[in-house]
This record gives sequence, structure tokens and C-alpha cells, in this order.
Amino acid sequence: MKRYGRALRHRNYRLFFAGQGTSLIGTWLTRFAMGYETYELSHSAWQLGLVGFFGLAPTAIVVPFAGVLVDRWNRQRTLLVTQVLAMLQSAALALFALTGLMTVWHLIVLAAVQAVINAFDTPSRQAFVRQMVDDRADLPNAIALNSALVNAARVLGPLVAAVLVDLVGVGCCFAVDAASYLAVIASLL
Repeated sequence: MKRYGRALRHRNYRLFFAGQGTSLIGTWLTRFAMGYETYELSHSAWQLGLVGFFGLAPTAIVVPFAGVLVDRWNRQRTLLVTQVLAMLQSAALALFALTGLMTVWHLIVLAAVQAVINAFDTPSRQAFVRQMVDDRADLPNAIALNSALVNAARVLGPLVAAVLVDLVGVGCCFAVDAASYLAVIASLL
């Protein structure tokens, strides 16, 4: 079992792994809650599809350019900026939801904003893994653990979100996501 977590021997990677895991689950809370809120507000499959489209399409368009830029920038600083911006985006969603001011247009715009942030965050995060693992022999393990973390969050986040939506509403999901970014920001600092 020890060999499966070899990369966790590296302190920086271990801190980032814990912070990123918390933040990724929060991200999936928001994705679930955005879809739920869209349908609750509109009862329209079309509008639900629009929010989904604007939550992904900008990433596909921007990421090739963002990847080139990220290779030239300090990855730690870039990740700090993307995480702070993502936290603010989730806080805006929480504010709109908790005050009852949320509209489908807010969801579309804020989904697109998150997609652009993700276009810079994803290549930065993937390249940053290499910087946190001192022993190159542990790098494949770090990449595998990172991939497993992303997929585990994809499963756990919506499950937790469904419980939170049922118990306290979508605004809480957005607020928890905003707070979850503090974990990864702290790990980056």
C-alpha cells in the first residue's frame, strides 16, 4: 500500500493534495447546485443546457491560449490568482442565492466566468504537480494521485451537494464551495 502513495512523502505535495481535494469537492458542490438552481428557477431543460454549455465552452476555447501563457508564468502565483477568483465567483453565487436575487442570467454569466478561470487553473495545476515532488521517481505516482483525486471529487461532490441542497438549500452549497477555496489557498501559501 505504501508504494501507492509514494508522492505523499513530499510535504508540499501532501499539503497541496489535501487543499486541492477539499476545493475540488467544493467545486462539484457548485456544479450540482448550479444545475439544480437553474431548473428550480426556470423549469426549462433549454436553460439548464445553456448554463451547462456556458460552464464548459469557454474553457474549450480559452485553454489552448491559457496553456501557452501559463507555461511562461509563475505557476504558484497563477494558481493563487485562479483560486482567489474562483472563490469570489462562488461567493457571488452564494450571495445571489442566499438573498433570493438569483436569476438564470446570473448562473449563465458566473458559469462562463468559472469556465474561463478553469482554463487557466487546470494547466497550472497539472504543471505545478511536477514542482512539488522533489524525487522524479515519485512523479508518476503524484500524477496518478492527482487524477484519482479529481475523479473522487467528481463522485463525492454531487453526493454531498444533494444532501446539502435537501437540508439547507443551494446557497449553502455555494457558500461551502467559496470557503473550500481557503484550503487550497492556504496550501499554496
